[in-house]
Amino acid sequence: MKFFTSGTSFESVLKKYFSFRNETLSLEPFAEVLEGIKAAYFADVLDFFRNQPQITGNFSYYLHQVFGDKTFNLSLTEANILSENAFIPELKKRILNKILPPVVNEKTIWHMIDNVSFRPKNDLEFLHNLPEHEIDELFSLLGVSGFITLPEVKKEILFSMNILSWRVTGAAMETEVVRMAPQYRNFDNPFLALQNELEELAAEFEKDPGMQLHSKDSRYKQIKIYIGQCLEFVNISFKNSSKYGISGKINQSLLKIRQQVQRIYEIVQLLVIDEEKDILINSKQLVFNILRYKSHRNNISELINDSTRLISHLITNHTAETGTHYITSTRKQYMTMFYKASGGGIIVGALCVLKMLYGYVPGSDFSHAFLYSMNYAMGFVMIYLMGFTLATKQPAMTAATMTKVLSEEGSTKADSTEFAHLVSKLFRSQFIAFVGNVLLSFPVALIIIYGLDVFFSQNLAVDRSDKLLRDLDPFKSKAILHACIAGFYLFISGIISGNIGNNSVFYQIPERISKNIPIRRLLGKNVAKNLSKYYAKNWPGIVSNFWFGVFLGATAPVGLFLGLDLDIRHITFAAGNLALGLYGKDFTVDAYTFWISCLTVSLIGFFNFLVSFSLSMFLAFRSRKLNFGQVGELYRGIFRYFIKNPLRFFIPLTSGLDKKTDDLMSSTVKGKSGENH
Repeated sequence: MKFFTSGTSFESVLKKYFSFRNETLSLEPFAEVLEGIKAAYFADVLDFFRNQPQITGNFSYYLHQVFGDKTFNLSLTEANILSENAFIPELKKRILNKILPPVVNEKTIWHMIDNVSFRPKNDLEFLHNLPEHEIDELFSLLGVSGFITLPEVKKEILFSMNILSWRVTGAAMETEVVRMAPQYRNFDNPFLALQNELEELAAEFEKDPGMQLHSKDSRYKQIKIYIGQCLEFVNISFKNSSKYGISGKINQSLLKIRQQVQRIYEIVQLLVIDEEKDILINSKQLVFNILRYKSHRNNISELINDSTRLISHLITNHTAETGTHYITSTRKQYMTMFYKASGGGIIVGALCVLKMLYGYVPGSDFSHAFLYSMNYAMGFVMIYLMGFTLATKQPAMTAATMTKVLSEEGSTKADSTEFAHLVSKLFRSQFIAFVGNVLLSFPVALIIIYGLDVFFSQNLAVDRSDKLLRDLDPFKSKAILHACIAGFYLFISGIISGNIGNNSVFYQIPERISKNIPIRRLLGKNVAKNLSKYYAKNWPGIVSNFWFGVFLGATAPVGLFLGLDLDIRHITFAAGNLALGLYGKDFTVDAYTFWISCLTVSLIGFFNFLVSFSLSMFLAFRSRKLNFGQVGELYRGIFRYFIKNPLRFFIPLTSGLDKKTDDLMSSTVKGKSGENH
């Protein structure tokens, strides 16, 4: 096909091809006319068609010839509908289709669009931007204003709806899909009912090709009712995912079912003719729909958004439950948080010394990555199982909690002062956790390295002290960047925890353990039951802490292997490393080194918190479809509250808002009935 040249007008193209009755079925004339019309002032196009009835008639004849034998059911049943039941295969397919478009049957409208329009989205936008009356006149002049009533067009529409209903019924009858909506087990299956109605509608059309649907027809009303029930089935399945968990495959299946049912509704609307004007409206709508479906067919961003939103919602839902434990309300809870953080600081102090000693072990980058990873991983798992706290693990959990509070119905309209008070509780909880970690990791690391010095008569920190202190100078190292990397890993560990929690629920792992016959026979029913509870409560935390340790331990050796300056900086470890650096220097450092190191420890904590909390907040906002602009007033309210009550962000001062904020959090996080079907 020749490319249309910008210097050619639509008049010359129309005269060239349609001054006579053109019997060609080539798409080249249509492509050139379309490009010419888009480049011209549309009022001039209409004037030309009005004043040149012969050319207009010949062009109309050509359009009927070209479109006459083309089917369009593919454009209605395939375009912009998931074709795979798994995310990765669908993503691969769309990427391939973008690079190398698939070969389609030449007898289809789909093939025509591919060969006439390189940019269906732009063509659709062009049509939408035209005045309504001008499009109506164009359709009338070309004799296509009533094509929706043609028997062959109605036959294609009915066939398309039946194809979709057969497919959606098969998908909805899958065992794992049915399991997501047990409420429907005692009801007639709406998908089968919808399929029967559409088949009967097609049978009526076979008997009477001139049949026309009206909005008051009982059959049309029944189809709408069944479509509503099918969509409700999907909505309930998604809601139940909080209770039953969900897999990526089921998520994709439900999305696909929803798309197909919504498509059936959009198609059946085209057959409803109540007034004469509806014929033209529906004819135009069919054209617009086909272009819209085609323009979004291989959209990758929409696929990613739709496919990942529910999974991210479930992940943040599970982490939100955990996050409530990290928000303190009373002085007793505040001090308990300090004690737990202090316990975590003790273990981290020991881990700092162990990591330094592992650095002296001769070996490859891989062996050091393994040693560092196991050091961190086992330490973090120990902190978790002993009930201690690592301060920076909290933001990924608490962000989900805060967003869940906001996302509950009516909560976004809650008094911004109440929410600001809740934020102050979160902030002071984070603050005291930082204090507990840092205050204990520093002296513990110091005591251990001193003990080793006494026992071995050697200061083991001497060789490492220069590097340890240099790493705490933001002007001589990438300490801030490395703190951000650690913050990113904290975010990832929160995702892992939520994902493991979701999979545990979906695959019913605790129930499988408690009812496992070999375990019950070998260890007894009570042990199996207790083991089940322990798994449900602790396994997500164990796995996420383990992998968080692996990420932290492997980053520096992997960066060294790749020739990149990659590393991590964590506030608690930074405090321990400061102690080791000072001891290695026998505490003879200049004032600049000491104070810049202390400042950097605080900055590292700030960026650990900022990155992990911001990313987690973004994920939680996205999963719950919250608009960042909608909560702008809440942020301003938080700032105003901080100006008026700065001490509440650091120490647990009592307030009349305490009960309200506790109720606000507990009523949303513990779950409303809608989330616990």
